[in-house]
Amino acid sequence: MHGFANPARFLRLARSLTMPLLVAGALLSLAALAWGLAGAPAERLQGDSVRILFIHVPAAWLGMGAWTAIAIASLVELVWRHPLAGIGARAIALPGAFFALLCLITGSLWGRPAWGTWWVWDGRLTSMLVLFFLYCAYLALADAANRDGESGSRLPAIFGLVGAVNIPIIHYSVLWWNSLHQPPSISMGKSEMAPEFLYGLLAATIGFSLIFGAVVLMRMRAILADAQAEARLRRRAMEAFDE
Repeated sequence: MHGFANPARFLRLARSLTMPLLVAGALLSLAALAWGLAGAPAERLQGDSVRILFIHVPAAWLGMGAWTAIAIASLVELVWRHPLAGIGARAIALPGAFFALLCLITGSLWGRPAWGTWWVWDGRLTSMLVLFFLYCAYLALADAANRDGESGSRLPAIFGLVGAVNIPIIHYSVLWWNSLHQPPSISMGKSEMAPEFLYGLLAATIGFSLIFGAVVLMRMRAILADAQAEARLRRRAMEAFDE
């Protein structure tokens, strides 16, 4: 793990991976969405509204998975002081917030014909909304810590770990409380979903995940570039002051 702590080594790896991840993710996502919109049959009970699952479910998984990744990166930053862990967590937060918001929007669009309402304050929807607010708070904390320098970098990491408590709440909410939201259709080792929906959903999830990975790498490269540019400016300012 510490082999990639060197920014130059990481940047070489990131540059070689970004474009393949982006292209493969875009092609797979487009194919899955095309199947979902035009190829997959209408569902027996939900009709054509079920097609939104090809966006909604991957967005939900990535919204939750991104915060899990933030928590892992935060732990690595706090315990092992890995120099790229905090940068990785910051890079993950914005696309994670986007997918959490996309999950909420598509869920409302799906819920209107299925439940007869745009929103209900049940466990799954409310905990997902809390996750989106956690992302917003994390982004604000990370931005403030970045302006304050290294001394404030621990606060976003601690917040990233504490916020991970919400992830199992989201996952198990439909089992713990009575909810309009349906129980999980896919669990460890089994699926209740028809193959024509399952395989398209898995393809969309993999495609979205590859795009997510490419965006995170691009954001990490941008954050490192900003840090290097700021360091050069400070060095030149000190040299000018010494003269």
